[in-house]
Amino acid sequence: MASAPGGFSDEQFQEACTELRQPALAGADWQLLVEASGITIYRLLDQPSGLYAYKVFGVLDNCTPALLADVYMDLDYRKQWDQYVKELYEMECDGKMVAYWEVKYPFPMSNRDYVYIRQRRDLDVEGRKIHVVLAQSISLPQFPEKSGVIRVKQYKQSLAIESDGKKGSKVFMYYFDNPGGQIPSWLINWAAKNGVPNFLKETAKACHNYLKKT
Repeated sequence: MASAPGGFSDEQFQEACTELRQPALAGADWQLLVEASGITIYRLLDQPSGLYAYKVFGVLDNCTPALLADVYMDLDYRKQWDQYVKELYEMECDGKMVAYWEVKYPFPMSNRDYVYIRQRRDLDVEGRKIHVVLAQSISLPQFPEKSGVIRVKQYKQSLAIESDGKKGSKVFMYYFDNPGGQIPSWLINWAAKNGVPNFLKETAKACHNYLKKT
């Protein structure tokens, strides 16, 4: 789908809103992967890479949608709570905000880095307030590849958040990441299976500390 100049199309934001209410799992071989602690994860095999795309549905307790979206967008704060961040910042390029992110990998693997655009919209859908954040890798000459760090060229994420009707957030996330290099696909898939729900839990924990910080 064509993206609007400087980011994403209206349809891409609407798709994320629609999935939040009604998961789109038909017509493709989405498999139920795990269901635990209020979070359900489905995966879909990407044949060329042998890796999986993920759809995550769940509820994060005691974390309001606006707060969750704020914490997710706050890159400076993420450097404080995400132990895997080596470098993370955002700068304007060609009229759009572009993020650079280097992720620590355990020895003997090389670190990975990402160059990506991201955009947040707070939407009103039939009286429901939904926060949507979209992110996708991009290639720009302002961010040359570093020696000893592997550039991730296939990364895509969407996040939609609304109130669960109580004090928490109902969440939908789509995630695909191909870290490249020589890591076996089974190891990447194992890490993603554990890493995606852990990331959501860590983000929820970061929300509670964000309240203390502010």
